[in-house]
Amino acid sequence: MTSRFFALIPCAGTGSRSGAPMPKQYRTVAGRELLHFTLAAFDACEELMQTLVVISPDDAHFDERRFAPLRFAVRRCGGASRQASVRNGLDALTEFGATDDDWALVHDAARPGITPALIRSLIATLAADEVGGIMALPVADTLKRVDLERGDRIARTESRNGLWQAQTPQMFRIGMLREAIARAERDGHDLTDEASAIEWLGHAPRLVQGSLRNFKVTYPEDFELVEAILAQRPSA
Repeated sequence: MTSRFFALIPCAGTGSRSGAPMPKQYRTVAGRELLHFTLAAFDACEELMQTLVVISPDDAHFDERRFAPLRFAVRRCGGASRQASVRNGLDALTEFGATDDDWALVHDAARPGITPALIRSLIATLAADEVGGIMALPVADTLKRVDLERGDRIARTESRNGLWQAQTPQMFRIGMLREAIARAERDGHDLTDEASAIEWLGHAPRLVQGSLRNFKVTYPEDFELVEAILAQRPSA
C-alpha cells in the first residue's frame, strides 16, 4: 500500500509574545486572518489527503466559516503544550483513515509564508526517505553565547558551521512520530520540535532547504514584515 500524506497544524497556542489581543493566528494581516494563508498553501496541494487543524477546547476565536472554501478539518483536542497538541492531533488523524505508515507534515500555524512549492519540495525530497525530515535554513548570522551570570554580556562567539535553523513543515511517519513523542515524554525530554523527538529515538532527520519567507511570526514587529511578504503573490 502506498503511503499517503496528511498535514497537521497545531493551533492551540495563545501567542503571548506577539502583543496581540488575541491568539496571533487569528490576527488580520494582508486582509485575511494569518491562519488563512497557512491553510491556503496546504489546500493548494492535492498530494495531501487531509489537513487537520488542532485548536484548544475553549478556543472562542476560531470560526470555520471565515476559512471557506479551503479544504481542512478541525478538532478541539489541543493540549497544554505544542507537543501534547501534536500527539492528540496524530491520534485524531486516524479518524480520516491515516495509518502508522502514512506521513504527517506538522506545520506551525504562525508560519503563513509557507507556499505550495515549499510543501511539494519537502514531500518530493522525503517521500522515499527512511526517516523523514524538516524544512530548515543554514544559519547566516554570527552567533554569540551569552554569559548567563552577567546578563547581556557576550561570553564567546560560536561557530555557525553546520548549524541550521529549523522551520516547518516537519515530515515524519505517523507511527514513528507518535512513538518518538511517547518515548521522549517517558524519559522526561523537553521537546522543542518534532525532529527533536525523532532524534531522541536515535534517528537522523534530513534537512530540506526552506525559505526566509517561511519565518515564524512571534513578536509584534513581525506582523509588519509578514504583511509585506503576504501582499506579494507567492510562487505556486
